[in-house]
Amino acid sequence: MKQRQRGATFLGMVTILLILGAGLYAAIRLVPVYLDYTKVARALEQVRDEHSAIDTNPQLIRNSLERRWDVEDVKGIGWKEVEIKKSNEGYDVRAAYEVEQPFVANVFLLAKFDKSVTIPQ
Repeated sequence: MKQRQRGATFLGMVTILLILGAGLYAAIRLVPVYLDYTKVARALEQVRDEHSAIDTNPQLIRNSLERRWDVEDVKGIGWKEVEIKKSNEGYDVRAAYEVEQPFVANVFLLAKFDKSVTIPQ
């Protein structure tokens, strides 16, 4: 009588562990990038709240962003790279950027971020 073997083979377990390990390593590499994005988003929202009550201009907005970037130690995007455009509602402030994070050898992880706020006038 033949017996059927049941269960996972050694190669199957190694394959599963490799896939889970690669996913965990990618998550570890991307967590600092997303934490940096939360700093950018929080800074933009704080600038919006600060300047919505006063008469403002692009230079004042950039000065506020520069102060917040320095305090928060934002590395993904410079405060000079933030777009500030005049619109009917006020000023549209947009931070759109990409971050490449090394993964393994010459393989990189690419994260794209786009955050915008409108400062009413």
